[in-house]
Parts: sequence; structure tokens; C-alpha cells
Amino acid sequence: MEYDLTVTYTLSKPAADLQDFLSAFVDDAHRGILQKGAREEGARITEWRHQGDAITLRILSRGSIRSHQAAVRVYKALSQQLGQEHHIGLRDMALHTYRITMDLEEEPQEPVTIPFAQVTMEGKRVHLLIKNREESFLRDNYVDRMINRVREKVEAQRYAGKKEYWELIWQSPAKQPAWQQDPSEELQQRGWLAMGTTKGKWFYRPPAAAILRAMENLALEEVVRPLGFQEVVQPMHVSLATWLKTGHLEGMPGEIYYLSEPQTRDPRQWERFVDLVKITREVPEEELQANLKVPRAGVCYAQCPNIYASLAGKTIADDSLPVLLFDRSVPSDRYESGGRHGIERVDEFHRIEVLYIGTREQLLDLREQLTQRYRHVFNHILDLEWRMARVAPFYLQQAGIAGDEEEADRGTMDFEAWLPYRGDREQEWLEIQNISIVGDKYTRAFTIKGQKADLWSGCSGIGLERWMVAFLAQKGLDPEGWPDGFKRYCPSLPPMTEFL
Repeated sequence: MEYDLTVTYTLSKPAADLQDFLSAFVDDAHRGILQKGAREEGARITEWRHQGDAITLRILSRGSIRSHQAAVRVYKALSQQLGQEHHIGLRDMALHTYRITMDLEEEPQEPVTIPFAQVTMEGKRVHLLIKNREESFLRDNYVDRMINRVREKVEAQRYAGKKEYWELIWQSPAKQPAWQQDPSEELQQRGWLAMGTTKGKWFYRPPAAAILRAMENLALEEVVRPLGFQEVVQPMHVSLATWLKTGHLEGMPGEIYYLSEPQTRDPRQWERFVDLVKITREVPEEELQANLKVPRAGVCYAQCPNIYASLAGKTIADDSLPVLLFDRSVPSDRYESGGRHGIERVDEFHRIEVLYIGTREQLLDLREQLTQRYRHVFNHILDLEWRMARVAPFYLQQAGIAGDEEEADRGTMDFEAWLPYRGDREQEWLEIQNISIVGDKYTRAFTIKGQKADLWSGCSGIGLERWMVAFLAQKGLDPEGWPDGFKRYCPSLPPMTEFL
């Protein structure tokens, strides 16, 4: 890595010639602040000049103290010494030009762009050119994150299109399905299910709603409550600040339903909008948008972020571990641009989010308990043909997740069911359940601490539509043919309204 930064420090007032002062300051800096903590060589000031109320330095680095870090160190020391010797302060510092050269392990497959910098590539060598940025750009460490972002984008090119790591753990015997029909299509034909008035959402009429609620009660009584999980009720809205901490805002910004508050409730501000509605009988979109604030929140994508946010900054007593919580109060909304199908791939779905926080050992034990409860449900109550696999993104496998013991404890187990209406038993499986342990990713992000213990966390989202479609795809819509275990939760279906 090579860093070449030209930075200007603005004085609180113009000063006389500072050449002697700067010469001595630079010599001291090379022996002190620009070398302190360096694993090998530190940073160096190769040029400096003073004119009026500005001092401009050129800082080069090929070592562990990067030029932008060195510039912040210089600011502090320069401010202190100028005050002591010349009774002058510093108002601010500004980046004039910053050239960064980095070498990659592999040559990028296509050009990469990032904000704030011009990026050029020569084989495995990447050059970043940054110009005219304010003090906060240096202090807030944008540069390191820009460098990491370039590496991430190049790495993403390398693994684009490669499959996730998937390892089969267990598979049930093959079972004869009751039929070969698509349950979502049949539910619609019977009128039990109707399209919602917005994209990718469904209206469940009484028979379908009874099946969905039976799945919910089954999950609560057979999995959630026997393991001691306690219910919470949370808001449907999630702040963007929360998603910034969880990574959703950078990981899937194109899948979030964003929320905009009105600019005001003042009827005078909405008068033109109302006039247009009454006159045109249409929604005046431009006028509406002009009356809305910039989004600062979104609709629930998954329930766990708000649960973590509710615990932010808390220190949990060791006697309260593990913390076992669940939420079933809000649906999850995810924008699907395509690929929607029936009730298993939708923009809005219902689930029970199970979240756990504890020590590594507690979570590993809980994962085993959850696994046994799900086995019981899928084998003895729903009587499904299903399988269980350990999964991880392909790049994590390459990074050693399958070999390192502690890393192997993190990750996800998927539970998948065969969908007979799709045909091929070798390929047509639907993920209906998972169990994840994410280590200290979220406890660290939200500063959730243990009294003495180091805390990990994880979650297990029970997707009620997924359970429902897997069951109906294999067992059909006739309650008489359903397994006795499920009949205890749904012995019969309510009558359907007759439409003329």
C-alpha cells in the first residue's frame, strides 16, 4: 500500500514566517508521532510550506501508519506547539489531494467505482484519487472503509455466481405425497386466498387463515414455549440507524420498504393535494412526494433488529442468561422485484422470530434443543419429507469457516421440505426453517454486554407461510387426510362464504 496525501491546516490567524518552526516540528514528528506504534516504517512529511494562515504538508506512507491517520496526529501536535510557541490555534484541516495505491490478490474482472474517489486499475494494482475533502473525511476514517469497499467489490466479482456452501446433515425417508397440485393455486381457485391490493401480498379468508393460525399455535406449543422463550411485542417500524448497525442498510437496501412521514399535518399545506384528488380522482404523485419527509425508517424486514435495539447499551446479569425472546406481532415486508410465487415467496409474510443471547456454550446447547424440537414437529406432527443442511456463503467456506472450530459454531442450519408439485426430488426443495448463531456480531454492534460473560446471539425465524405451503404441498387440502398430530391443532376448517 502506498499513501500520498497533501493536507492543509488553517491557522486561527495569519502568522509570520514559520519555516524554522516547521523544520523542527517535522524532525520531531519523524522521531515521534509519525513513528509511534509503527510495525515497521512510519509515515513521513516530504514537503511543507506556509503562507498567511495556511500550512500545507505532503505526507507519504508505505507502512502501518497511513497518511490520513498521520494527518490527524499532526493536527493535534501542531495545534499544541503553535499555541505554546506562537499563540496561534488551528481552525481546521482539509484534504487537498490523496493518492492511494493498493495491490490485489487477483485482477478485477471489471471496473470498480466508489463514492468520493476516482478509481483506475492496472492489472492487480488499483489507484484511488481523492480531492478536496473536509476535516471529517479524515477524522471519521472514510478512507479505510473506501479501501475495504474496493476489496469487497473485487472479491464479490470473484464469487459472483458461485454456489453457497451446503452440507447435508440429515434427510428423512421418501414419503408418498397426497397430490401433485400447487397449493397456492388451489387455495385461490377455492377462494380461500385472494391477492392483496398491493404487490406480493395475500388476503387469507377464514379457511386459509385457520391453517395459518394452526401453524402458529403448533410452533408456539411445540417449539417456542417448551424451551422457555418469552414473548415481546415490538413496533412495525425500524429506524435506518438500527439497520445501519445490523448491516441491513448496506446488505439489502433494495429489498426494504421505506417509510416517509408527512412534512406537516397543516391542512393548508395539503390543500392542493386534496384539490387534485377531488378533481382528478387520481393520486397526484408529485404533489404527494413534495409533502413527504425523507425516509428515516422502514417497515419490518426481520424482527430481530428491533429486539437488539431494545437491548442496546444493556449489561445483562449472568443469572439472566441465556436471554430467550420471541416476537409474533408484526409481519415482515421485503420488496421482491421478481420471482414471487404463491404464498412461499411474497413481499409480506408472517413468522415467529426466536432470538437468543448467551454464552457460546449456552447457544450451542440451545441450537441442539431447537433442532430436536423442529425434528419432532416435522417428523411426528406434520409428517413431512424434509432434510437438514449446514449452509454458509461460498466465500466463508473459502475463508475457513468449515475448518476453524469457533467459526464453525457460527453460521446457519437450514431445514428444507420437498415440494411434490415441482417434481424432481433431487432439486425441488424449499427452505422452511433455519437456526443461526452469529457470534458477537450484534451484541458488539449494539453494545450488549454480560456481567462477566462474553455474549453471542442468534435467531431462528419460523416462517408460517413456508410451513403451511410445505405441509399442504405434501398432504393436500382435505383435513380428513391430514396427520393426527396436526389435526389436534386444526381439527376442521371454518365454512367459506358463498359468493353469488
